[in-house]
Amino acid sequence: MASRRALLVLPLRAPTSSIARACIPAPWRAIGAPAPRAAAVGYRWVLQQGRQVRCHSAGVPKSKVYEFDDVKKIVESPDEGVVLVDVREPAEYAAGFIPSAINIPISSQPKALFLPSDEFEDRFGFTKPPASKEVVFYCKSGVRSAAAAQLARQGGYEKVGEYRGSWLDWERRGGASSRDERPGDKEGGTGETRV
Repeated sequence: MASRRALLVLPLRAPTSSIARACIPAPWRAIGAPAPRAAAVGYRWVLQQGRQVRCHSAGVPKSKVYEFDDVKKIVESPDEGVVLVDVREPAEYAAGFIPSAINIPISSQPKALFLPSDEFEDRFGFTKPPASKEVVFYCKSGVRSAAAAQLARQGGYEKVGEYRGSWLDWERRGGASSRDERPGDKEGGTGETRV
Protein backbone atom coordinates (compact mmCIF):
# COMPACT_ATOMS: atom_id res chain seq x y z
CA MET A 1 0.00 0.00 0.00
CA ALA A 2 3.00 2.29 -0.25
CA SER A 3 1.68 3.62 -3.55
CA ARG A 4 -1.52 4.82 -1.87
CA ARG A 5 0.52 6.48 0.87
CA ALA A 6 2.54 8.33 -1.76
CA LEU A 7 -0.66 9.98 -3.00
CA LEU A 8 -1.55 11.23 0.47
CA VAL A 9 1.43 13.52 1.10
CA LEU A 10 3.85 14.79 -1.50
CA PRO A 11 6.21 17.53 -0.37
CA LEU A 12 7.56 19.77 -3.09
CA ARG A 13 10.79 21.76 -3.02
CA ALA A 14 9.18 25.18 -3.33
CA PRO A 15 6.21 26.80 -5.04
CA THR A 16 8.59 27.78 -7.81
CA SER A 17 8.83 24.14 -8.95
CA SER A 18 7.02 23.37 -12.19
CA ILE A 19 4.39 21.21 -10.46
CA ALA A 20 3.56 23.87 -7.92
CA ARG A 21 3.43 26.61 -10.60
CA ALA A 22 0.98 24.51 -12.63
CA CYS A 23 -1.34 24.26 -9.63
CA ILE A 24 -1.33 27.94 -8.69
CA PRO A 25 -4.27 29.81 -10.23
CA ALA A 26 -3.40 32.29 -12.99
CA PRO A 27 -4.12 35.51 -11.02
CA TRP A 28 -1.60 34.52 -8.35
CA ARG A 29 0.99 33.49 -10.96
CA ALA A 30 0.60 36.84 -12.72
CA ILE A 31 1.81 38.76 -9.69
CA GLY A 32 4.48 36.18 -8.90
CA ALA A 33 3.03 35.26 -5.51
CA PRO A 34 2.11 31.79 -4.35
CA ALA A 35 -1.59 31.16 -3.87
CA PRO A 36 -2.75 30.36 -0.35
CA ARG A 37 -4.82 27.46 -1.73
CA ALA A 38 -4.98 25.98 -5.19
CA ALA A 39 -7.03 23.02 -6.42
CA ALA A 40 -6.18 20.42 -9.04
CA VAL A 41 -8.46 17.65 -10.27
CA GLY A 42 -8.62 14.91 -7.64
CA TYR A 43 -6.13 16.59 -5.31
CA ARG A 44 -6.09 19.41 -2.78
CA TRP A 45 -2.98 21.61 -2.89
CA VAL A 46 -2.25 23.53 0.30
CA LEU A 47 0.42 26.14 0.94
CA GLN A 48 2.04 25.49 4.28
CA GLN A 49 4.59 27.49 6.25
CA GLY A 50 5.31 30.10 3.63
CA ARG A 51 6.73 28.11 0.72
CA GLN A 52 6.03 24.39 1.23
CA VAL A 53 3.25 22.83 -0.87
CA ARG A 54 1.66 19.52 0.01
CA CYS A 55 -0.70 17.42 -2.00
CA HIS A 56 -3.50 15.49 -0.31
CA SER A 57 -5.89 13.16 -2.11
CA ALA A 58 -9.33 14.65 -2.19
CA GLY A 59 -11.86 12.01 -1.27
CA VAL A 60 -11.50 9.35 -3.95
CA PRO A 61 -14.69 7.24 -3.99
CA LYS A 62 -14.27 3.80 -2.47
CA SER A 63 -14.87 0.61 -4.43
CA LYS A 64 -17.30 -2.01 -3.26
CA VAL A 65 -15.25 -4.77 -1.65
CA TYR A 66 -16.03 -8.33 -2.73
CA GLU A 67 -15.13 -11.38 -0.68
CA PHE A 68 -14.68 -14.99 -1.84
CA ASP A 69 -18.36 -15.87 -1.28
CA ASP A 70 -19.54 -12.81 -3.22
CA VAL A 71 -17.42 -13.72 -6.25
CA LYS A 72 -18.48 -17.37 -5.97
CA LYS A 73 -22.14 -16.22 -6.27
CA ILE A 74 -21.27 -14.28 -9.42
CA VAL A 75 -19.63 -17.37 -10.93
CA GLU A 76 -22.41 -19.80 -9.91
CA SER A 77 -25.30 -17.57 -10.97
CA PRO A 78 -24.06 -14.98 -13.49
CA ASP A 79 -25.74 -11.58 -13.41
CA GLU A 80 -26.02 -9.60 -16.65
CA GLY A 81 -25.30 -6.41 -14.72
CA VAL A 82 -21.93 -7.56 -13.33
CA VAL A 83 -18.70 -8.12 -15.28
CA LEU A 84 -15.79 -9.95 -13.63
CA VAL A 85 -12.46 -8.59 -14.93
CA ASP A 86 -9.07 -10.27 -14.50
CA VAL A 87 -6.41 -7.54 -14.79
CA ARG A 88 -3.37 -9.87 -14.80
CA GLU A 89 -1.20 -10.27 -17.88
CA PRO A 90 -2.36 -12.71 -20.62
CA ALA A 91 0.18 -15.41 -19.64
CA GLU A 92 -1.07 -15.32 -16.03
CA TYR A 93 -4.67 -15.39 -17.24
CA ALA A 94 -4.03 -18.35 -19.55
CA ALA A 95 -2.55 -20.36 -16.66
CA GLY A 96 -5.87 -20.11 -14.79
CA PHE A 97 -8.69 -17.67 -14.15
CA ILE A 98 -12.01 -17.39 -12.38
CA PRO A 99 -14.77 -18.72 -14.70
CA SER A 100 -16.68 -16.02 -16.62
CA ALA A 101 -13.88 -13.44 -16.15
CA ILE A 102 -12.61 -11.41 -19.08
CA ASN A 103 -8.95 -10.37 -19.30
CA ILE A 104 -7.94 -6.70 -19.49
CA PRO A 105 -4.24 -6.54 -18.52
CA ILE A 106 -3.90 -3.29 -16.61
CA SER A 107 -0.09 -3.23 -16.42
CA SER A 108 0.52 -3.46 -20.16
CA GLN A 109 -2.74 -1.76 -21.24
CA PRO A 110 -3.51 0.94 -18.63
CA LYS A 111 -5.55 3.00 -21.10
CA ALA A 112 -7.82 0.09 -22.09
CA LEU A 113 -10.92 1.39 -20.30
CA PHE A 114 -10.48 4.80 -21.95
CA LEU A 115 -10.50 3.38 -25.50
CA PRO A 116 -13.52 3.81 -27.79
CA SER A 117 -15.62 0.64 -27.97
CA ASP A 118 -14.59 -0.28 -31.53
CA GLU A 119 -10.86 0.13 -30.82
CA PHE A 120 -11.24 -1.83 -27.57
CA GLU A 121 -12.90 -4.71 -29.44
CA ASP A 122 -10.19 -4.69 -32.13
CA ARG A 123 -7.46 -4.84 -29.49
CA PHE A 124 -8.98 -7.39 -27.09
CA GLY A 125 -11.36 -9.47 -29.23
CA PHE A 126 -14.48 -8.87 -27.12
CA THR A 127 -16.81 -5.96 -26.45
CA LYS A 128 -15.89 -3.30 -23.92
CA PRO A 129 -17.89 -3.56 -20.68
CA PRO A 130 -20.53 -0.82 -20.73
CA ALA A 131 -20.16 1.91 -18.09
CA SER A 132 -23.70 1.08 -16.93
CA LYS A 133 -22.62 -2.36 -15.69
CA GLU A 134 -20.81 -3.07 -12.45
CA VAL A 135 -17.21 -4.11 -13.04
CA VAL A 136 -15.46 -6.26 -10.43
CA PHE A 137 -11.68 -6.38 -10.72
CA TYR A 138 -9.24 -8.98 -9.46
CA CYS A 139 -5.58 -9.74 -10.06
CA LYS A 140 -3.07 -12.00 -8.33
CA SER A 141 -2.96 -10.38 -4.89
CA GLY A 142 -5.08 -7.21 -5.01
CA VAL A 143 -2.60 -4.47 -5.96
CA ARG A 144 -3.33 -4.24 -9.70
CA SER A 145 -7.08 -4.62 -9.10
CA ALA A 146 -7.03 -1.52 -6.88
CA ALA A 147 -5.28 0.43 -9.65
CA ALA A 148 -7.76 -0.88 -12.21
CA ALA A 149 -10.69 0.17 -10.02
CA GLN A 150 -9.32 3.69 -9.79
CA LEU A 151 -8.78 3.83 -13.57
CA ALA A 152 -12.33 2.55 -14.15
CA ARG A 153 -13.77 5.35 -12.02
CA GLN A 154 -11.69 7.86 -13.98
CA GLY A 155 -13.00 6.27 -17.19
CA GLY A 156 -16.64 6.87 -16.23
CA TYR A 157 -17.58 3.61 -14.51
CA GLU A 158 -19.68 4.35 -11.45
CA LYS A 159 -20.31 0.84 -10.14
CA VAL A 160 -16.82 -0.48 -9.40
CA GLY A 161 -15.88 -3.41 -7.19
CA GLU A 162 -12.65 -5.11 -6.11
CA TYR A 163 -12.04 -8.70 -5.07
CA ARG A 164 -9.07 -7.83 -2.88
CA GLY A 165 -8.22 -11.43 -2.04
CA SER A 166 -7.88 -11.92 -5.78
CA TRP A 167 -6.52 -15.03 -7.49
CA LEU A 168 -4.38 -16.21 -4.55
CA ASP A 169 -7.42 -16.23 -2.23
CA TRP A 170 -9.63 -17.82 -4.88
CA GLU A 171 -7.15 -20.62 -5.51
CA ARG A 172 -6.39 -21.16 -1.79
CA ARG A 173 -10.09 -21.55 -0.99
CA GLY A 174 -10.63 -24.05 -3.81
CA GLY A 175 -12.66 -21.86 -6.14
CA ALA A 176 -13.39 -23.26 -9.60
CA SER A 177 -10.89 -22.23 -12.25
CA SER A 178 -10.68 -22.25 -16.00
CA ARG A 179 -7.73 -22.29 -18.36
CA ASP A 180 -7.25 -20.54 -21.68
CA GLU A 181 -4.95 -22.78 -23.69
CA ARG A 182 -5.10 -21.04 -27.05
CA PRO A 183 -1.61 -20.20 -28.30
CA GLY A 184 -1.07 -16.78 -29.84
CA ASP A 185 -4.06 -15.21 -28.12
CA LYS A 186 -4.59 -11.47 -28.54
CA GLU A 187 -3.77 -8.97 -25.78
CA GLY A 188 -6.55 -10.36 -23.60
CA GLY A 189 -8.67 -13.51 -23.39
CA THR A 190 -12.31 -13.95 -24.19
CA GLY A 191 -13.33 -15.34 -20.85
CA GLU A 192 -14.37 -18.66 -22.38
CA THR A 193 -14.15 -21.61 -20.07
CA ARG A 194 -11.62 -24.14 -21.28
CA VAL A 195 -10.38 -26.98 -19.12
